Amino acid sequence: MDIVINNLSLLGIPHSDHIERRRNIHIGIKDGKIAYIGKDLPHGKININGVGSIGLPGLVDPHTHAIWGGSRAHEFSRRLSGTSYSQILEEGGGILSTVEKTREKDFFALHFHAQKRLHAMQKQGVTHFEIKSGYGLSPAAEHKLLSVANKLGQRYHVVPTFLGAHTIPREYRSNRSKYVEEIIKKQLPLCAPLAQCIDVYCDRGAFTLDESIAILKAGKKHGLKIKAHAEQNTHTGIARAAAELGAISVEHLEYAQENDIAAMKENGTVAVLLPGAQLYLKDRSPPVQALREAGVPMAIGTDLNPGSSPVFQLMTCATLACILQGVTIEEAILGITIHAGKAIGDPHAGKIQIDGPANLALFTPPPGDPVRLESLVQSMGYPSCQMTIQSGKIVHPEFA
Repeated sequence: MDIVINNLSLLGIPHSDHIERRRNIHIGIKDGKIAYIGKDLPHGKININGVGSIGLPGLVDPHTHAIWGGSRAHEFSRRLSGTSYSQILEEGGGILSTVEKTREKDFFALHFHAQKRLHAMQKQGVTHFEIKSGYGLSPAAEHKLLSVANKLGQRYHVVPTFLGAHTIPREYRSNRSKYVEEIIKKQLPLCAPLAQCIDVYCDRGAFTLDESIAILKAGKKHGLKIKAHAEQNTHTGIARAAAELGAISVEHLEYAQENDIAAMKENGTVAVLLPGAQLYLKDRSPPVQALREAGVPMAIGTDLNPGSSPVFQLMTCATLACILQGVTIEEAILGITIHAGKAIGDPHAGKIQIDGPANLALFTPPPGDPVRLESLVQSMGYPSCQMTIQSGKIVHPEFA
């Protein structure tokens, strides 16, 4: 074996509806794959002591906006003082200010900072990242962002998502139909070869339901998998419409209704919960109980972005999903592993299986806590990720 994790105190193996717990076992990794899980200790070139540790699949973040230029820290101070996000947006801030700063940055500057963001998350056990464009909002700028995402994909597991329909850029504010036309006729043909998915932000102040459906249908014709920012600030009907178009996921869902959830269940669409955004925006919770009763799989993402969710810790988002949204501990772990893998359209992500890719994260519970999955989710800022293994290679700690 290339790597052996010996005497691992607890291994959590996610299945679609539960987590299998195996204690005091050994894991063998060979040629980038999991070759052995069992009680007999194999010989390894590299041997890792797993006593006191909890093993999970490499974590999967199914919703990030990890590539951007500039900062919106000053807006955070204003919002704390009572200024609404809509007012900030009307004054030229919010997404539009990030678009302006992102357009100014070249490929190398954007890649430099985005790689640092992903590296910080990789050290917390994340091995798979969905990354959206959406801060370019022009053919050339959106292409630049997706080119950065593809470059990052040479080092990390990245699913690039085209989000030209993030908001209406300043230059098209008086002629939004012209921008929708640009997305369909210019941005998509240029950007689709660099993307795996297409997303739209359908909401008050963003894109209408009809505009969103037209854009998603165009993306589908280019072979892109469908995702949608859905029902975040008001109910639009996009969750149902996207699901009926075959969406792999719809995301946010604070204002989702019964017919949306029924369509998601019928079409196998994953609900992506984003508790970091809920916390920062002081918003309501999505209908978790209704999603649970309907049997809709729930994933959890950071929604990493410079404004409404500058959150880097996926495990903390799992904790927030429990506290703010009523997700159970088992649902939270499934939400950052196997269900998140389904939400990005990767059949191997978030899983542990023989002959499957060796993407693993080893965690140490807080001092004095038992070696249980509950210990991973209860404490914010802890547990400590002691090791991240991606495609059979130790990528954290770097000296290993």
